[in-house]
Amino acid sequence: MRRHSGLARWLAAGLALPALAVGLVAAMADPVPVAPGYAEAGVLRARAGLAEALAFADARPDLFPPRRRDRERVLAPEARAELLGTWRSVGDYLLALEAVRGEHADFALRRGDARSRSFHLYRAAFLAQYRHAMDFIERLERDPGFAKVLDEPLPELGLPRGSYARLKLRYLNPGIATEFATLEALAEVARGDPPAALAAGVASDRRRIWRMGRGTGLRLTAENAVSMVERAAFRAWLPVQTEVADWMGDVKVWRRDRFLIPEARREELAARLEPGDVLLTRREWFLSNLGLPGYWSHAALYIGTPAEREAYFDDAGTRQWVREQGEPSGRLGALLARTGAAGHDGLERGQPVRVIEAVGEGVIFTSLTHAAGADSVAVLRPRLPRHEKALALVRAFGYAGRPYDFNFDFVTDAELVCTELVYKAYQPGPRNRGLVLPLESLLGRLALPANGIARLYDAQRDGDARQLDFVLLLDGDERRGHVREADEDVFRASWRRPKWHVLTGETASAL
Repeated sequence: MRRHSGLARWLAAGLALPALAVGLVAAMADPVPVAPGYAEAGVLRARAGLAEALAFADARPDLFPPRRRDRERVLAPEARAELLGTWRSVGDYLLALEAVRGEHADFALRRGDARSRSFHLYRAAFLAQYRHAMDFIERLERDPGFAKVLDEPLPELGLPRGSYARLKLRYLNPGIATEFATLEALAEVARGDPPAALAAGVASDRRRIWRMGRGTGLRLTAENAVSMVERAAFRAWLPVQTEVADWMGDVKVWRRDRFLIPEARREELAARLEPGDVLLTRREWFLSNLGLPGYWSHAALYIGTPAEREAYFDDAGTRQWVREQGEPSGRLGALLARTGAAGHDGLERGQPVRVIEAVGEGVIFTSLTHAAGADSVAVLRPRLPRHEKALALVRAFGYAGRPYDFNFDFVTDAELVCTELVYKAYQPGPRNRGLVLPLESLLGRLALPANGIARLYDAQRDGDARQLDFVLLLDGDERRGHVREADEDVFRASWRRPKWHVLTGETASAL
């Protein structure tokens, strides 16, 4: 154990090391290895998201004051929504980093290169968390009223009442500073270097933490001392962190290509769907969920096969509407052919194409089997005449082939995100009622989260302004490893589920 002579000197100096660091001298069997590159991608994405949130705060001095205010202010509803949206995004990315830390908290029990890699991943996630949490707290503390707003419960993210106080309690105390010093000491004796993709971020975060520790961070920690005394028993800000390692590690290794809804069940859905239906899906453990608020994370548009469309739209109203668009046959299929969209009448991996959706590859046509490859699926049906659904399909076909909008910008349509395709397909116009789907601000960008569609349904279900009908819900149960068909009441509550509800074990009805 000669490699740990530096660690021995730290121990001799009286530094109180966490148990995870002391365990570095233990020689025990390695655990199951995690798929290479997945944790690095998680750290990179979460760190980029936190940096974007901070950049948004700095670009909005009207909302995030550049200097400390002397008194509280009453935020306008729009400003309050933007503050909460930013807070929600920050919490999501911090949780993602917590997942990486949980997955690699046992780095001391690994051997050789596996131990080195695991340590550097743990440290990279820790530094990104610590640095950005302190930076964000520093900005929030400039307004004395923010704490009250952010300490309100936010069930969609799984944050209970008092979550901001817990955030400060976690990151503004001597304990985490000790862990930082410990990890820096271990980095001096650890084998190898951080993964190349993370090296720049590690160096930047480390420098920022040292600077904060000499100034703002120390002041904020001192100001938070009273709260620490009042809360003698430390309570984790992230309510799921004790279970993240057990769940995230195993699932990322063993279930990344398998969904709770079996393929045969997905194929059966076609008999119950109609062209124009809106699909909401939830896929657990995907990096693409990061930064997206709420439980439902993706939306798609069911279009059916050419034969199904021909039969469904064979009504007088649609035929007349098609003729008004300049297609004398009155056949929607002929009008759709004019869009020039390719691939809507073929096969995808041996299955007929029935869905159009915006994914990483862009706006594509795909099979229902592929689109419903998820852990939960809900289907909603617009309460519109068939000719308006025909219009939605024509619009959607016109977007086929366009790239995915990684900027989530609903103002332009050269690129589209998943819900943007649904939003613009059903956007109201001078001669169509369409669907009025409310946009919300996500770090300064107007967008429609998929979870917002479920929330809208719940809000309108019992009123005269109802725009959607419930068709079905296949509800995945991660802990039992199966899916069940659930009723409308379960769906209405689903949007309230914590973002990582499978870790908390909480049901929507309990929130």
